Amino acid sequence: MPTAKVYNMDGEQVDEIELNSYIFAAPINIPVIHQVVTCQLKNRRQGNASTKRRGEVSGGNKKPYRQKGTGRARQGSIRAPQFRGGGTVFGPKPRPYVARVPRKMRRLAIRSVLSDKAANGRIILLDQLTMNRPRTKDMQALLANLPIERDRKVLLMMPRHDVNVWLSARNLENVHVQHVASINVVQMLKYEFLLMPLETLRFIEDVFGHELRRGAVSTPAALTGATASAE
Repeated sequence: MPTAKVYNMDGEQVDEIELNSYIFAAPINIPVIHQVVTCQLKNRRQGNASTKRRGEVSGGNKKPYRQKGTGRARQGSIRAPQFRGGGTVFGPKPRPYVARVPRKMRRLAIRSVLSDKAANGRIILLDQLTMNRPRTKDMQALLANLPIERDRKVLLMMPRHDVNVWLSARNLENVHVQHVASINVVQMLKYEFLLMPLETLRFIEDVFGHELRRGAVSTPAALTGATASAE
């Protein structure tokens, strides 16, 4: 069963707890992670690129010169793409870039990434995280006391919105603060360390462990079968 060390805000280890095996020791499914990341990045695209076709650019439909006798190639309109200011051929038009994957695949990808982080010791737990005032130096001191390598990217997932924590971390280049309800695969892959209070961990186990509690997955063989069916 995977474990994680719990620290206080002074960087002292106060406990070591066991993590939910269904969430933090799941089989790492690379194809599903790739599919979910591709879907998420597609949905970020605005799809507002637009070019003008030959029917939309300025210029008349009159022939630029007569058909014969000039020695030049025959032309029908100055809106043709070979002319400067002419229309674009097969250019982009506004369209939606919408992709969807089943919810079970999204959750499988999240469990896979969490399991990889737990196996490599990239999950850092705090017994609590509170700040009396917004101060960047306090956040820097907190991170310096924790077992996090210098200049490593840290994703701080909070159980609720805390203005002081957010203001203290927003000027740090390698730190990003977000609500745990916004957990997603791209953000967890982008940042090397996951820093979270124990309340955030309980939220994750409550949301992503409900299938185990319902008896949908009870044995390691069932876990393997669930991964194979998702592929």
